[in-house]
Amino acid sequence: MSELKIVKKLDTSGMLCPMPVVKTAKAIKEMQVGEIIEMISTDAGSMPDMKAWANQTKHELLESHDEGKSFRFLIKKTH
Repeated sequence: MSELKIVKKLDTSGMLCPMPVVKTAKAIKEMQVGEIIEMISTDAGSMPDMKAWANQTKHELLESHDEGKSFRFLIKKTH
């Protein structure tokens, strides 16, 4: 499998719901279709929030990882 090319990194560490989703939504609007954003969060609620947001917006949640003290998401812009 080829390595994913991340074009934008967004660190929302220290922000609480709904800010990780709000910041991700704003950042993805500035991207081209097919590009990938990496978002880092420290809010435990971001795991279900990002899954729900991706499902609702139809952007592709490629990866979501609980890394202990933070959560990492890779999202592909689909439209």
